[in-house]
Amino acid sequence: MTDARHLLTTRDSYDAAAGRYATLFRDALAGATLDRAMLGAFAEFVLAGGGGPVADLGCGPGRLSGYLRDLGLDVFGIDLSPAMVALAREAHPELRFDEGTMTALDLQDGALGGIVAWYSVIHTPPGELPLIFAEFGRVLAPGGHLLLGFFHADDETSEQPQEFDHAVATGYRWSAGRLAELLGPHGLVEVFRLVRAPGEGERFLQGCLLVVRKP
Repeated sequence: MTDARHLLTTRDSYDAAAGRYATLFRDALAGATLDRAMLGAFAEFVLAGGGGPVADLGCGPGRLSGYLRDLGLDVFGIDLSPAMVALAREAHPELRFDEGTMTALDLQDGALGGIVAWYSVIHTPPGELPLIFAEFGRVLAPGGHLLLGFFHADDETSEQPQEFDHAVATGYRWSAGRLAELLGPHGLVEVFRLVRAPGEGERFLQGCLLVVRKP
């Protein structure tokens, strides 16, 4: 069972920071070659598998949703923060954005061809992460893909996350290997991983996992 207090705290924190966040990250992809490459690879995998709807979970102000649309994906966004959803609808009126939580997605089983969760599980208390991964496995169609972005732990063999003082709410840094282990029981199998050094203005290693839902 999820902790509703945690969700409320995260929602309220992002509501308060929504405008600043949108301004700060508006052009972040322009200088992020590897991030664009990972998103492009994800889009190619989804399209090669027949397409299907793609959910940008924790979509914020919709910057990745718009980018994925331009890559040819049928994308929509979901975010916990009403303020973020309002900004996303304003920036991309041609796309659909809904309020919702990753712990209980209002989607049918196997409804999606892809999920992007780009740094959107970083505030999830460690004990609740399997609940979110179970939802990912439930709503992804067999052969569908998940792209998971996250802050990486200093020790890539670490079994436990590292808590840190994120500007909005408490954050957690995970090793890619441990996240892959947590995804496995929900039918989600690693395709590739990438861990890169911090870029300008970044504090930590950055991680990414591309995962496929087993047939």
